[in-house]
Amino acid sequence: MLNISENSVRDCIQEDQINSLKATDLPVANRMFKRFLLGVLAVVLILMFLPWRQNIQAKGKVTTLQPDQRPQTIHATIAGRIEKWYVTEGKMVRAGDTIAHLSEIKTDYFDPQLVNRMQQQLDAKLAAIDNYDLKIKTLADQTETLRQELTWKQKQLGNKQVQTELKLANSQAEWNQAQVDADIADFQFRRADTLHQKGIISLTELENKRIKKQETAAKQMIARNKWEEAGNELEIIKMEANTLLNEYLNKIAKTESDKFSTMSTRYDAESEVRKLQIQFSNYNARSQFYYIVAPQDCYITKALKPGLGETIKEGDAVVSIMPAHFELAVDWYVLPQDLPLIRINQEVRFVFDGWPAIVFKGWPGATYGTFRGSVVAIDNTLSDNDRYRVLVAPDPEGPDWPEALRIGSGANGIALLKQVPVWYEIWRKLNGFPPDFYGPESLPEKNGFKAPVKSIVK
Repeated sequence: MLNISENSVRDCIQEDQINSLKATDLPVANRMFKRFLLGVLAVVLILMFLPWRQNIQAKGKVTTLQPDQRPQTIHATIAGRIEKWYVTEGKMVRAGDTIAHLSEIKTDYFDPQLVNRMQQQLDAKLAAIDNYDLKIKTLADQTETLRQELTWKQKQLGNKQVQTELKLANSQAEWNQAQVDADIADFQFRRADTLHQKGIISLTELENKRIKKQETAAKQMIARNKWEEAGNELEIIKMEANTLLNEYLNKIAKTESDKFSTMSTRYDAESEVRKLQIQFSNYNARSQFYYIVAPQDCYITKALKPGLGETIKEGDAVVSIMPAHFELAVDWYVLPQDLPLIRINQEVRFVFDGWPAIVFKGWPGATYGTFRGSVVAIDNTLSDNDRYRVLVAPDPEGPDWPEALRIGSGANGIALLKQVPVWYEIWRKLNGFPPDFYGPESLPEKNGFKAPVKSIVK
């Protein structure tokens, strides 16, 4: 039994008759199970060293890349009453097509000729401004005429003053001559009187000298009067010049006052014109709001105010639309602890609701049925669901997203991170550690996932 001898007796022993051998011999099933366990252990050890791609998983919903391409509502700009619908729900309309017609409900705008009458008021006020301009021009011409007339009058009085001054000078010279003649005549009379008293001349000669003296005295008085009269005339001319200047200055001042008053009235009229122009523009613009038109090519989703004759307020939603042309994107909501691992232009893979897919998160090469996206925007604030919104657009280098995909559909996103061994990933999750932060040099390759050809709707 110890197998010391080279001659074995095992063949001579009948093992089925020996009870001890029966009790200690191993069954074939046990040996098979032992080999199986060893094989599983070897496979597990091998799997522990296989590469594993870390990832971030989160849910999102399909939306559009541009804000103006998302579902929206058309609001009434003015208050009114719905008179007619031109569309039905589900119908496609082009930009500028009429959706509904409103009628006026405010008493200030009931007049159907309101815009035309406002235009007439505006034209009348503009004509008044033109008349004010003509009046201002006329007053300016009148002021200039008065100034020229004042200049001519002043020149005329100046010439008259020069003539009076010359006359005054002549009168003064005559008065001076008469004064000299009077002094000579007086001297001759006194000398004649002395000679008469001495008996040298006769009384007749003395009387002649007396007469001569009286004549020169009279001439002296006449010359003095003429001189004083010329002086008074000169003063009158000077006073007349001052009076004329004051008179014309008053006339010019009145004309200027009328001119400035007319200009002030014109400015008031111009201000009223501006107000009328604003009102006319408002009335004209309001008349365009009676028709609710489509802002872009879109589909009518739902009429929010369906009844004819229903009254709506300013800013009330009338109809909801869906733009006909849009670029799909995904609002992807990640946890706050995962946000530092997300960057712009990072690749994200999506599994859309309704499109079959086989996903192996750690082995991207074996995954089937996902669609590639690229991060274009990251919110800096938490959303209402306590997550950060990440906007993901289709990757232009990847396969096209399904055309049958609709806004609001669900999408499960997977962002690939750093590649690590399987044992490291298990150890990380058992310890509750976050995925490893990685830089641009460790970005995952873009050839990991494959989109099924049959799932892309053409």
